[in-house]
Amino acid sequence: MQDEESLVQRAKQRDQEAFAKLYEEYFDRIYRYIALKIGDKVEAEDMTQQVFLNALQSISSFKWKGIPFSAWLYRIAHNQVVDHLRKTKKRVAVPIDESRASSDSNPQLMAEQSLDIEQLLSATQRLTEAQRQVISLRFAGELSIAQVAKIMGKSQGAVKALQHSAIVALRKTLLAGTDEEVQRI
Repeated sequence: MQDEESLVQRAKQRDQEAFAKLYEEYFDRIYRYIALKIGDKVEAEDMTQQVFLNALQSISSFKWKGIPFSAWLYRIAHNQVVDHLRKTKKRVAVPIDESRASSDSNPQLMAEQSLDIEQLLSATQRLTEAQRQVISLRFAGELSIAQVAKIMGKSQGAVKALQHSAIVALRKTLLAGTDEEVQRI
């Protein structure tokens, strides 16, 4: 936390090396958070870049209040996701994942992985917004319960309860989907 605070202070004074370290530290977590929220890897990469551009542009206004710098980045990412979802609600797009189109890969394995990801994304859409946010921050963002609680402005107990109810709901939804598959066969 102390190192992070000094990095942020240096970045606020336009130290490019300090901001680069913050970027390297948080890029993957922010990317996973956005990708889980929107379900499009390519768009998530672009949006993650935009999060860091926004952070760079407004880092001088960041005030250290004992909350991790990552909370500020997640707030920027959350706002990006909300803006993106507002814009894309009006149009329907099917993302193409070119990395899965490799000629030497196993088509059956690719189809199974794609189906699993689609089922998980579909199941998460049935959760409440708060449950989705907890799942995204905890598992895609790899944040602790305490960090998620600070970001969401909730107690740690509330975050634990949301996480538990979200996992139970996901398990029920995914098992129901599996039961339907077995019945079709």
